[in-house]
Amino acid sequence: MRFNSVTFDLDGTLLDTVPDLHAASNAMLAELGLQLRSEEEVRDFVGQGVVVLVLRCLRDRVVPEGEVLDRAIAIFQRHYAAINGTKSRVFPGVIDGLDAWRATGLPLAVVTNKPAAFTGPLLERMGLSGYFATVVSGDTTPYKKPHPAPLLHACRAMGSLPERNLHIGDSIHDVHAARAAGSTAYCVTYGYNEGRALRAEDCDRLLDSFCAALAPPG
Repeated sequence: MRFNSVTFDLDGTLLDTVPDLHAASNAMLAELGLQLRSEEEVRDFVGQGVVVLVLRCLRDRVVPEGEVLDRAIAIFQRHYAAINGTKSRVFPGVIDGLDAWRATGLPLAVVTNKPAAFTGPLLERMGLSGYFATVVSGDTTPYKKPHPAPLLHACRAMGSLPERNLHIGDSIHDVHAARAAGSTAYCVTYGYNEGRALRAEDCDRLLDSFCAALAPPG
């Protein structure tokens, strides 16, 4: 195998977390007295962390700046902390795929834009924490994906070379982060991509299923 480590995005790649994020977003909007969002809208808002999600939820509802934004973020975080992991589900094939990756003996890591306060509890509740040698959250480094810093941090923690790392994600931000870090980028087709469908030419390999990453290209 040409890789010496594998990093995975979390939301939209390993877990379908939109039901939790949608519930927390609407609880925030309701508390602020604002019109609620559909699950489809929230699905397209996911990908760049909590602040961007809240900003997008507030868009066309209220001017999202200053104390209004700060209050909205705090309200969202309170509701999400209570909801986190209650409605999420593991995508089909992920457990079998992670078992197969673990059997290779390669170190595995999660690299997500989700804050650490939510990442650890979510992995625990969904039974995934035992698979990963390293977890890099959205506030682990000063930067989030698509900046390469989170991937480079994960590779250092695993003792692997970025150019020998495979990153598996679901959005163009994962591709940009991997390319900037010098890693190979595979993307699943079923995840969250902010309304932008990924194409085969966007990444090194486009996967219709999580387990397909282990099969030879063909």
